[in-house]
Amino acid sequence: MSAVILTARHALGRVVEGLALVAHDGFSARYDLDRIAGVFSRPTHALAGQSYVDRILVLDTAKGGVATAWMLHEMQSRGVVPRAIVLNTVNPILAQGAAFGGVTLLAGFDVDVTAAVAHGATLRLDPARRTLEVLAAPG
Repeated sequence: MSAVILTARHALGRVVEGLALVAHDGFSARYDLDRIAGVFSRPTHALAGQSYVDRILVLDTAKGGVATAWMLHEMQSRGVVPRAIVLNTVNPILAQGAAFGGVTLLAGFDVDVTAAVAHGATLRLDPARRTLEVLAAPG
């Protein structure tokens, strides 16, 4: 049974499933992450100390500039990368970085995605259909 299916205006990447890390904070690969340890490192970020590796990040907005784009590619090459990024709003730099790094991206919903998805939920993202489906509530 699926209770929640959201449709994004922007999507790229491959179909992925995984656990959601949810916060109403922004996302910058440069300023928010320890790209060696694979954890959120900015102390004031709501997800500080949590591993982002193989997780689906559900956050408010993209932050940062061109460094985020090449950092996602570098993180992918080392296997220390989120499985996907889901945002309320995205900028062209993060979209380029997701494409360059092979990270699935969905953005732009009719609701606040950080309020609609529970932290720890199991999600399925289908960029071709532009859908985010909640498969299971946090366990």
